[in-house]
Amino acid sequence: MEEESKAARHEIEGGNDVEGGGVEAAGGGAGGGGECSKETPPWSEQITARGLVASLAIGIMYSVIVMKLNLTTGLVPTLNVSAALLAFVLLRSWTDLLRRAGVVSRPFTRQENNVVQTCAVACYSISVGGGFGSYLLGLDRKTYELAGADTPGNVPGSYKEPGIGWMTTFLFVVSFVGLMALVPLRKIMIIDYKLSYPSGTATAVLINGFHTMKGDQMAKKQVRGFTKYFALSFIWSFFQWFYTGGDVCGFSQFPTFGLQAYKHTFFFDFSLTYVGAGMICSHLVNVSLILGAVLSWGVMWPLMRDLKGNWYPATVSESSMRSLQGYKVFISIALILGDGMYNFLKVTAFTASNMHQTFRNKGLKPGPDHDTMVLDDLQRNEVFMSEYIPNWLAYSGYVLFSVISLFSIPHIFPEVKWYYIVIAYIAAPALGFCNAYGAGLTDMNMAYNYGKVALFILAAWAGKDSGVVAGLVGCGLVKSVVSISADLMHDFKTAHLTLTSPRSMLLSQAVGTAMGCVVAPLTFFLFYKAFDVGNPDGSFKAPYALIYRNMAILGVEGFSALPHHCLQLCYGFFAFAVGANLMRDIFPSTYGRWIPLPMAMAVPFLVGASFAIDMFVGTLIVFAWHRFNSKKAALMIPAVASGLICGDGLWVLPSSLLALAKIKPPICMQFVKPL
Repeated sequence: MEEESKAARHEIEGGNDVEGGGVEAAGGGAGGGGECSKETPPWSEQITARGLVASLAIGIMYSVIVMKLNLTTGLVPTLNVSAALLAFVLLRSWTDLLRRAGVVSRPFTRQENNVVQTCAVACYSISVGGGFGSYLLGLDRKTYELAGADTPGNVPGSYKEPGIGWMTTFLFVVSFVGLMALVPLRKIMIIDYKLSYPSGTATAVLINGFHTMKGDQMAKKQVRGFTKYFALSFIWSFFQWFYTGGDVCGFSQFPTFGLQAYKHTFFFDFSLTYVGAGMICSHLVNVSLILGAVLSWGVMWPLMRDLKGNWYPATVSESSMRSLQGYKVFISIALILGDGMYNFLKVTAFTASNMHQTFRNKGLKPGPDHDTMVLDDLQRNEVFMSEYIPNWLAYSGYVLFSVISLFSIPHIFPEVKWYYIVIAYIAAPALGFCNAYGAGLTDMNMAYNYGKVALFILAAWAGKDSGVVAGLVGCGLVKSVVSISADLMHDFKTAHLTLTSPRSMLLSQAVGTAMGCVVAPLTFFLFYKAFDVGNPDGSFKAPYALIYRNMAILGVEGFSALPHHCLQLCYGFFAFAVGANLMRDIFPSTYGRWIPLPMAMAVPFLVGASFAIDMFVGTLIVFAWHRFNSKKAALMIPAVASGLICGDGLWVLPSSLLALAKIKPPICMQFVKPL
């Protein structure tokens, strides 16, 4: 879910359950089957020109894919495993091609594989977390109008139309601050505290496994599966395009369960992107999405339409925030805040308890496995600490980019005062440490919650005239610093386990971030100019843009911004979100694992049920595949799902160019009630 999907990847995406099977199948533990003893290349040889070209290609492709996901439902699965696989495929194919041509090239190492994966992920992560589907898009005029020009707090002129120039500048200044915040603490987090960082560890296991004989053979099988389903997905999307020559045409409008169900958004829209996403996400996520869709579009909204003229004015458009749309938005917010608040407090308490226990145990004697652990980790620790990154460089970089932000952000957004930025950047390193520590323990990046706290505080502080803009910008500023800090620690963990230089990882992260700051705005404008982004009745609804803007309005005006009886419903759903999470933690795992995820349930409340049905089809495929051949399923599901996502997602590029060139499909396939 744009911010949320990346922020709570362990629970909301659930990708680790599926991807983990592929990771383990790829062979070896984090040490890569005892190959640690091989000579490690210096950091300058780990970053190569061919690696940067491959990173840019993967980053651009995945930026298009995740931007489509951002602007449709906001649900983005983890694609790190797919990025590592593609990095391996591209560079191994390149070196094999040169070898057959008789050209001697530099050997392809796990360190180079890791650097390419890191750079590519850093590039497309800007499209995921840069706010194009949430806080930045929440500033545009269309979202301002959807929130209601007559809504208190949504003052006239409190919008800023998207622009490549200011978006690129904003991303550069806020993204690079986060890179510098926690660099001096890398030894404490990785070596002293030995935090696990599950996603970083899983990526290391995958890369180490690729660079063994067994892993190479399994990687080839995954590549064939990826290529086959990539081509199938791309061709199917191309075929569908011919039937979309109108406003409500094509296979995506097929009334699978009848026209009455279609009216309430219950239909399968043949989107292989979301079928693939459903294959990566856990069964619980997909079931939660279906439950949310049934509860909202199957029960609540039809009943509330009958209350028109009683609960809300009959003369107001249904898309107005004073009408049914207001209930959809604010109930979604209540579910998101309840889920986020509970997990934020839980992770904070767990982090504090763990840190306290760590400090208490500092003076204890080593356990019986201590010597073995030291022998196993000695080379990794030595490599990790040998490439020294001066602390003064991190401190001066943080100060430099903070000063740049201090001058540039108020110039872009006059509503954001310089002292808002000073306070944010004073607090950000401490918040980043807490978030990075919690992510190391639980794999949950809670940066979006820190961003929402900043949104409410700055919106209330700035007041009615400037609060909405200041809140949205402040949200992005704090979230970016806190999120990138945690992501960098994940990368350092991967570096530690693959014997990759921290210096090359930091540099590749910086290069990837710079790429993303350019690629992401260009990708966004490809969609923004070619499609009707932000239209609640269109394909690119961008639901989180409206949600974030209404959060800012709520911060300015308080509960007076809510429609009639909406506050009581919000209280109820907030309590439900907290209670559901509490039951998941209190009940035995046999029962607790069946309790739905409120964060996942919230998405269809606003977006509709069709994408949830697509993802449920994906989960049915995974379930059946594991029943018939669990071993093959564990190996191939990540590759097949990535192929479906990439093929359908990449078709967006030529379809956007066709739309910009005013070339329309020749056929309109439409379904109507019989006379």
